[in-house]
Amino acid sequence: MKAILVPVFFQRDKTDKFERQLAHISNELRDFTEILAPIGLGEPVPKEADAVVFPEILGEAYEYADLFASYQVPILILTSEFMTISMWDWEIMNFLKGKGVQVLSPYNKDQSQVICKSLALKRKMKQTKFVIFQDNPGEGFQPDIFKCFYWWGTECTNLLHQKFGVTVERTSLEKLGKVEKSISKEEALEEIASWNFPMHESLSEQAKIGAAKYYLAVKKYMDGEGNIGGIGSNCLNESRFSSSTPCIAWNLLYERERILWACEGDTLSLTTKYLLHNALGTPVMMTNIYPVLMGMAALKHEGIPSFPELLDEPENHILLAHCGYFGLLPQSFAESWEATAPVLKIVDKNAHMLNGRYPVGPITMVKIDAAMEHIMVIEGELKGYVQYPGSDCRNGAIVKVPDGHRLMKDIYSHHQILLTGHQLARIEFIAEVLDLKVEKL
Repeated sequence: MKAILVPVFFQRDKTDKFERQLAHISNELRDFTEILAPIGLGEPVPKEADAVVFPEILGEAYEYADLFASYQVPILILTSEFMTISMWDWEIMNFLKGKGVQVLSPYNKDQSQVICKSLALKRKMKQTKFVIFQDNPGEGFQPDIFKCFYWWGTECTNLLHQKFGVTVERTSLEKLGKVEKSISKEEALEEIASWNFPMHESLSEQAKIGAAKYYLAVKKYMDGEGNIGGIGSNCLNESRFSSSTPCIAWNLLYERERILWACEGDTLSLTTKYLLHNALGTPVMMTNIYPVLMGMAALKHEGIPSFPELLDEPENHILLAHCGYFGLLPQSFAESWEATAPVLKIVDKNAHMLNGRYPVGPITMVKIDAAMEHIMVIEGELKGYVQYPGSDCRNGAIVKVPDGHRLMKDIYSHHQILLTGHQLARIEFIAEVLDLKVEKL
């Protein structure tokens, strides 16, 4: 899907540059845009347009701030042949800002591409469905924890639809478990024969069969269903409905169909991942954060005696872990990766988990807030990995953040979306398109 842009020209002062620059835009962004016929400033914008684009911006703008303010779609400035603004655009952009008009002003080509992908995504999400398997999400093995979560509620589901257009379809995990049990061993073995990913020796034959049945049951549900962009289940608290976990299934659905996943059925995390991955193209995953500043409140949950000894500023470090390891991520996102035996006691002994790692180096943690008005961005450094044999953290990551105390006060959730690299500058453009305010830690 491409962004639909309508070029706008100044009716009095238009120069030859307009046509030249429009040709550059059409060529340089051809994989990301569909360009409509140009219109004059003040003329009606076609209803199918995702944004207006100005190939040239002129002093005539000072006389018509009201026309800029009347646009109901984003305003994109692309006056340089390099798919950016030009230096002399700042004067007019500052004037418009003073009149309450915000414009999208990329300063490198990658940002222009991110903007276009975000514009197309904004439209696509209105046709996108997230499927979540659950029955009574607050009940189960850990009700004291799972009854805390906002994403289960009707308000969150409705707000996701109002803000982003996405539809959340909830269906029975118990029924999925029955379908899973009805799948024959022969079908499961045939599916397993197609797998070409690494599996640890601890992963039993029965665990592989259970994982294959889970995947095939989900695929049966998906048959005939269209526009599924994400999928998830209440895999931990309602794990009694299955003899497996969905980790391998989610890996297969991403690698084969580019469908994203929601651990624990967390739709707010899924939405954050969906936006970031589709607009940026970078690896994304969800994991739990355990700040050093929380002390035993964090350590007890993971069954570990202490945080690792850190070289400097322990207050600015956090441990990342989920379901016994770093977190669930597809094989193609990982530096190292294998399917392995489960760690948590609340899942079946024949379940499984994925043990993967991001590269050491710069990372970004991101999450949309409960009101869906803000997006928090924390750029940090993944310093390495730590192992606690016999605990619920067999392979966790250590990350340094800019300000651990502020993180404790301002963080939105224990579930954070982790991206490789520092991504703040790119995320700011996604936020502008989607009308989200960026909170930078």
